[in-house]
Amino acid sequence: ADVNRLEAFEMWLFRRMLRIPWTARMRNDYILEHNSMSRELLTAIKRRKVGYLGHVMRGTKYGLLHTIMMGKISGKRGVGRRRASWLSNIRNWTGIDRAADLFHLAQDREKFAEVIA
Repeated sequence: ADVNRLEAFEMWLFRRMLRIPWTARMRNDYILEHNSMSRELLTAIKRRKVGYLGHVMRGTKYGLLHTIMMGKISGKRGVGRRRASWLSNIRNWTGIDRAADLFHLAQDREKFAEVIA
């Protein structure tokens, strides 16, 4: 749902920049290819989120964040559907299933940069 909202927001920005009214009834893919544009907002967000994870995991001053991300905080789970976690999004984007493998990979800056690219 959030991905769809981000893509809709990006298309709204493109339409505003090109001054295309909503009454023009033009398809999004037509606008993109006619003006040789591409959707870049979501890829930029993904790249920055994964980059920030590497920054946090290499830093020694982020001990509390390490504990939280490892899921070692005890307590009761709230009622209702769980929201998609920040870490599960990154695991889906990178293709790494286990969080421990992701954290271990983040310690090596060069290998982690290959995953981001």
